[in-house]
Amino acid sequence: MSLTVAAGALALLTACGGNGDSMAGHEGMSSSSGAPAVTSASAQPSAAFNDADVMFAQMMIPHHEQAVEMADLASTRAADPEVKELAATIKAAQDPEIQTMKGWLTEWGKAAPEGGMGHDMPGVMSEEEMAKLEAAKGKEFDKLFAEQMIAHHNGAIEMARTEQSGGSNPQAKELAKTIETTQQAEVEQLRKILDRL
Repeated sequence: MSLTVAAGALALLTACGGNGDSMAGHEGMSSSSGAPAVTSASAQPSAAFNDADVMFAQMMIPHHEQAVEMADLASTRAADPEVKELAATIKAAQDPEIQTMKGWLTEWGKAAPEGGMGHDMPGVMSEEEMAKLEAAKGKEFDKLFAEQMIAHHNGAIEMARTEQSGGSNPQAKELAKTIETTQQAEVEQLRKILDRL
């Protein structure tokens, strides 16, 4: 019984942490996944999940970590204010999502990814591409950041769609839907930025 209570508390903490910290760009998520999701997770702490849910979390964590790393570079290298602002938005949204997915893997008794990109993931930047982005400054950085983040986001959207069609965990599927919607909007914004640079 105490295991059930502990797992319920973990689910509650995970849900609260995810909703409170990721309000930027995720208003719809917090209202649709508030109390009902927490209640069902508490009632069934080991909520049903399948291999697709595990793969989604294990792949999306390092994928998000790379996007956060790319976004961090913009604070000191970008010249365009919109690029800087969007990079901050990306980091603010994806950091809490990383913590949420790590919480799920712990709850499910599955290993969190270690050592970077272990899988062949769509949209992931190579070491060479990351080094090129790190070396760039000003308008050159802005263009490269936009191009690379479009490819990166498109990869995440592809993985999110796979989770929505093959996953079974309602919370994971809801996060995948949010990732698809949010990142699709950011891709459109990045394309407009590229057009004017």
